[in-house]
Amino acid sequence: MRKIFSLLIVFGFFALRADAQNNAQPQVQQIQAEPEKPYMKDPILPSFNILKMDSITVFNTDKIPKGKKTGIMFFDPHCSHCINFTKVLLAGMDSVKDVQFYMITSSHEMTALRDFYKEYNLSKYKNIKVVGRDMDFFFINHYGLNHFPGVVLYDEHKKFIKFFQGEITVKDIYISIH
Repeated sequence: MRKIFSLLIVFGFFALRADAQNNAQPQVQQIQAEPEKPYMKDPILPSFNILKMDSITVFNTDKIPKGKKTGIMFFDPHCSHCINFTKVLLAGMDSVKDVQFYMITSSHEMTALRDFYKEYNLSKYKNIKVVGRDMDFFFINHYGLNHFPGVVLYDEHKKFIKFFQGEITVKDIYISIH
C-alpha cells in the first residue's frame, strides 16, 4: 500500500511538473484583423445629413462643392479637448484657410451648439461653411470615432486624405493638405 501511495505521489509530481512546463510556454493567440472602416473601403466623401443650427434646414454633404479641400470636424460643445482644438484651429486658421470646414456634433442640445458658435465667433471665419448636428450619428459609425474631436480631410476632388481623432494640431492638418 505504501508503494502504491509513493507511486501516486511521484506520478502526481511529474504530472504537475509537465503541466507547469506546458503553462510556461508562450500562448499564441490568434487575433482577428479589425474589419475595414467604411471610409477605408470607399475613399470618396460620403453623403450624410447635417441639421443646421436653425433646427429646420438640413444640409447634405453631397452639396459640398469640389475644387477645395474639405475638413469635417466632429466635436462636442462640452468636450474640453474639442474646445481646446477649436481655439487652436481658430488661432491657426490662416495656415488652413484653403480648407472649407464643416463642424458637426451629435449633441441634441442645439442651444449648446448655438452658444458654442457664438462664443467662438465662428461666423467670422469664411471657411467654416456649416455648423450643425449629425442627425443620424453617421460620422461616429462611418469613421469609427473613438476619441474627440475627430477631423477627416478630403482633397479638392472629394477623395480621402487623412482621419485624425483625439489630440490634433493645425500643423497636422497643414502637413496633410500640402
